[in-house]
Amino acid sequence: MSSRKKYEWYRHHAWAGLGLLSVFLAIRYFVFIPDVISLPVIFILVAYILIALLQTYRYSHALIAEKELPADLEKEKLKFITEKEKLKLEKKKIKAELKARKKANKK
Repeated sequence: MSSRKKYEWYRHHAWAGLGLLSVFLAIRYFVFIPDVISLPVIFILVAYILIALLQTYRYSHALIAEKELPADLEKEKLKFITEKEKLKLEKKKIKAELKARKKANKK
């Protein structure tokens, strides 16, 4: 799995953990859940979130590499566009020459 995909995966799990924690705390606010049950659940979710955040930070270098890439990619794109335009112009010249030859042959 690429670093970018790992980054996205861990980021997703960090947000999911935060969502689960907030839902659990909201439920705990309205429904009595004994501390014997709720504290381990809270600590497990907090640990889950922290691990996901640390892994997200670990693979964040994929974003830095991705930001550097577009400059090179932009140069290649411009080069490709200019080459494509040159080919179109050559094609138009060839078609014009063929038309001129056909007209010359008909007369």
